[in-house]
Amino acid sequence: MANGRTARQIKQIRNEILIALKTVYPAAMQAEQVLRSLLALFPTLEFDHVKRDLHYLAEKGYLARVVAELEGDERLTPCRKRWFRLTSKGMEIADHCITDPALEES
Repeated sequence: MANGRTARQIKQIRNEILIALKTVYPAAMQAEQVLRSLLALFPTLEFDHVKRDLHYLAEKGYLARVVAELEGDERLTPCRKRWFRLTSKGMEIADHCITDPALEES
């Protein structure tokens, strides 16, 4: 169990993040909007979990951080206001064209 979540829950949430961003592809979505879209499925989900998962998916190359033109210093933008979009690799994962064992639900 990681941070109060099972491996299965972590995988489910990460997959749902990809699906949420797939609905607006190629546009981006703010982290706060991602959280709100997931609350219907995971009512007890906390932003810290979403934040962790967004960064994990970005490190894997499935998401890209998009810096809005209005952001002065991107490092000072609160995480909830940061924008993320699917990469082409993330789209392939979301469409199940390629697989990642770390995201496959058993």
